[in-house]
Amino acid sequence: MHSFLQKFGRLLVIWLPLGWLGIFFMLPLVEMVNVSLSEARRAVPPYNPAFQIGKDGISFQPAVDNYLLIYEYWEDYLWPAVNSVRLAFFSTLYCLLFAYPMAWWIARSNKSLQHILLVLILMPFWTSSLLRMYALIGLLNPNGVINDFLIWAGITVTPIQMMQTDFSIYSGMILTYLPLMILPLYASLVRLDNSVLEAAADLGAKNWDIFRTIILPLSMPGVIAGCLLVFIPAVGEFVIPALLGGPEQLMLGKVIWTEFFRNRDWPVAAAIAIILIAIIILPIVYARYQDKESIS
Repeated sequence: MHSFLQKFGRLLVIWLPLGWLGIFFMLPLVEMVNVSLSEARRAVPPYNPAFQIGKDGISFQPAVDNYLLIYEYWEDYLWPAVNSVRLAFFSTLYCLLFAYPMAWWIARSNKSLQHILLVLILMPFWTSSLLRMYALIGLLNPNGVINDFLIWAGITVTPIQMMQTDFSIYSGMILTYLPLMILPLYASLVRLDNSVLEAAADLGAKNWDIFRTIILPLSMPGVIAGCLLVFIPAVGEFVIPALLGGPEQLMLGKVIWTEFFRNRDWPVAAAIAIILIAIIILPIVYARYQDKESIS
């Protein structure tokens, strides 16, 4: 009886999260694929499902017109796609540059201070991201706190344009995603053996050489995990560009929102979302395949 309960408990621990992911992640993804292969119509819902289960049984009539439409008007979608990748890439890079020294400092602190610093890192998640964006708007506006201080200090005469620029987008991205970069870096750096660093220093290695040859290679799993955690949601970000950016900062998240809610063209919006997911997943799958090839 005890062994049965033990086995049942293990299965429950494994299958409960898998069931949750299957219901609330895989099923919506499958439905989005279904919508992307459907035909648009002026009704509720505003599409004719490609996959249907009805009185006549199961029917599957996919339509690739939505993907062909995107291909036909690819110039209208290319710039938002390139802009999304560009802003997400540099946002990830800036988060990494800010997060690495912070994660190193936390990892090298004593245990009691580490807990306090980690709580401070997680504190932004305790408030709504929307409220944080409006607080950032109050700082970056032409009549905001930063411009008021610069004018008061005599550094500038006229307000500096910071809103609706790449700078405002990057500021919002860093404010939102920096903790997601710090935590995996901290998890990698805190496991470093101090004796290895001390041995390298005793052998005459300089600080830069120790970082380049020991610390950075050993922390690469944290770097890769942090970059993925930041880059993937940043590519499809909608709220930050909508509140802080302008027309030149148009990203695919805004395009998808426009197709869904303004044009009421759900199939095209779903097709764009599927293409975006493919753009993100393919490099990850390729990297995993390369790792397996190198191991074998």
